[in-house]
Amino acid sequence: MADKILIAAGVLILISLILTLYRFFKGPGFVNRAVAIDVLGIIVISLIGLAAILFEQALYLDVALVYGLLSFLGIIVIGRFIEKGL
Repeated sequence: MADKILIAAGVLILISLILTLYRFFKGPGFVNRAVAIDVLGIIVISLIGLAAILFEQALYLDVALVYGLLSFLGIIVIGRFIEKGL
C-alpha cells in the first residue's frame, strides 16, 4: 500500500514538474518565470524528500532543508531585482 502511495506521489510530482517547466519556458513575463523558479524549488525539495523515503536516508532531509533555504534566498534576490533592480 505504501509503495502505491509513493508511486502516485512520484507521478504527481513529475506532472507538476512538466507543467512548471512549460510555464517557465512559455511564461508571458519575467514575473511568471520567477514564480516558476520558486515552484521548481519546491518540486525539487519534494523529490529529495521522496528519495529520502525510498532510499531510507535521513541525510537527504538535511539536503532538502539546505536546498529550501538557498531556494528561498534565491527567490528573495529575484524579487528584489523585479522590484527595483540590484
